Amino acid sequence: MARVTTTQPALALRGMVKHFGSKVAVGGVDLDVPTGSFFGLVGPNGAGKTTLLSMATGLLRPDRGQVFVRGTDLWADPLAGKRQLGILPDGMKLFDRLSGAELIHYAGVLRGMDPGVVHERRAALLAALDLEAAANVLVVDYSAGMTKKIALATALVHAPPILVLDEPFEAVDPVSAGVIRQILRTYVGNGGTVVLSSHVMEVVESLCDHVAVMAEAHVRAAGPLDEVRAGRSLQDRFIELVGGGRDEVEGLEWLRT
Repeated sequence: MARVTTTQPALALRGMVKHFGSKVAVGGVDLDVPTGSFFGLVGPNGAGKTTLLSMATGLLRPDRGQVFVRGTDLWADPLAGKRQLGILPDGMKLFDRLSGAELIHYAGVLRGMDPGVVHERRAALLAALDLEAAANVLVVDYSAGMTKKIALATALVHAPPILVLDEPFEAVDPVSAGVIRQILRTYVGNGGTVVLSSHVMEVVESLCDHVAVMAEAHVRAAGPLDEVRAGRSLQDRFIELVGGGRDEVEGLEWLRT
């Protein structure tokens, strides 16, 4: 079933540029994320995905460009823009000497939520993410999958209209990944917008209805999933857009037995 979207994008990026010394990390990107969409940002390692998402969520200031979060200029009014975002950055550093329950509570009260509401939502999130048994365990002792799930809980506790997730399935076991997928599908089905980055085409193709392909600091294609893949698999279309596909690797003949 097609999801209902509104005309105003959930996220609108205009002329985004970022340099690190002489390296161009993001080279003038314009991108719209439709409201109510499950949007995938794909690209090879080093394409600029994490840098772009960091600028889009207020974690990194662009050299040039504007970000609009549901019409709010993020860099002109960062508090109003960031209130509407739930963020799971790649390599996110958590306060891992707190328990899982304490971490969710801290994330809620840090956003000014009523402690009673935080308590109720914390219980619901721990149950939904299958973390009830680990609620009082220190996050430092969590597995990779549990850590991703508790980080997702901190991004969800304030019920943001937009979730931005950088590699949410990396190093996650299949059971935890299945739980995360189900929660994200329910969230989008209830009107939320998810932006998810990945270099795994199968993940994006199975979840997303819109996609952007990024390579060498630029967006090569963007739009509804079926339009971008143009009758092929997303993997084949991705290789066509970014290059680098080879039928045979030479120079390793000594590996043949």
